[in-house]
Amino acid sequence: MTLGIDVVRAAPKVLLHDHLDGGLRPETVAELAAEIGHPLPVSDPGKLGVWFAEAADSGSLERYLETFQHTVAVMQTPEALTRVARECVEDLAADGVVYAEVRYAPEQHVSQGLSLDDVVGAVQRGFDEGAAASGRIVVRQLLTAMRHQARSREIAELAVAWRDRGVAGFDIAGAEAGNPPTRHLDAFEYLQRENAHFTIHAGEAFGLPSIWQALQWCGADRLGHGVRIVDDITVHPDGSVELGRLAAYVRDKRIPLELCPASNVQTGAASSIAEHPIGLLTRLGFRVTVNTDNRLMSNTSMSSEMVALCEAFDYGLPELRWFTINAMKSAFLPFDQRLALINDVIKPGYDKF
Repeated sequence: MTLGIDVVRAAPKVLLHDHLDGGLRPETVAELAAEIGHPLPVSDPGKLGVWFAEAADSGSLERYLETFQHTVAVMQTPEALTRVARECVEDLAADGVVYAEVRYAPEQHVSQGLSLDDVVGAVQRGFDEGAAASGRIVVRQLLTAMRHQARSREIAELAVAWRDRGVAGFDIAGAEAGNPPTRHLDAFEYLQRENAHFTIHAGEAFGLPSIWQALQWCGADRLGHGVRIVDDITVHPDGSVELGRLAAYVRDKRIPLELCPASNVQTGAASSIAEHPIGLLTRLGFRVTVNTDNRLMSNTSMSSEMVALCEAFDYGLPELRWFTINAMKSAFLPFDQRLALINDVIKPGYDKF
């Protein structure tokens, strides 16, 4: 029997891959856009939420990217950034998330004159307000650099400057093809020298070379998506499985995969949830984590992602607990704090059922 949404929502969850500019409430987008005179495709919040999901689901990269033009446009003032960040935490807490790392690119929020430092400070205020109101969620920032731009070292330095004030790590994002992570070696080498944590978007739209570079050239702690690691796994007709050298390395080293099922179906990385490689990767014991990517664009939540996996793969609470502990083990949080959340929050939360 598939777990119901209410049971899954009540279970503690950990989220490692969630974009701040991909998770706004439609009502907030509409209100902030009206305040600044930014034109939207539709102004009614209900219809706007449908538009975001349909545009992201259209199969057109242009329409998918257009959705972010609207959310980023309304996130250019301290007040707007703080509001969006606070509401993000409120929404995650209401969905049963107990720990989250939320990422965004500060360089995309300076068009109205804010400094990079201003942006991070405004987001942190929102996270602090949301966490204080909830009382049951821990949230950290991941600062993202855009891989087609040249500000990665600057953003890496920003992440290090804020690492004791709410920023847990660094990330690069954007189109993988033509923008390999090795273009940003300076940033990654700096982070390594500073003993800092970082994840890299790799193995989503692009395949094994992107994953290999992220790990073996750049030293990523985790793989943002990483779903294309299945290209290095062969399932033989008799059901036996053979791992290539890279896939074996990823599994042996327990490198976390930040898998985002609903988003992967939208972008074509998987044809359906039932066909998503998460099933195979889970069966083979990879360090699998479940994530939302862009909650607005994918019309998703951690609970709906997990319910969909339960329906597709007949998972139950033991698998959801495993995904959650995997994610908490993989978080960019000090070890003692990770352990406390696992032992004091996550395990007791699942033991209630």
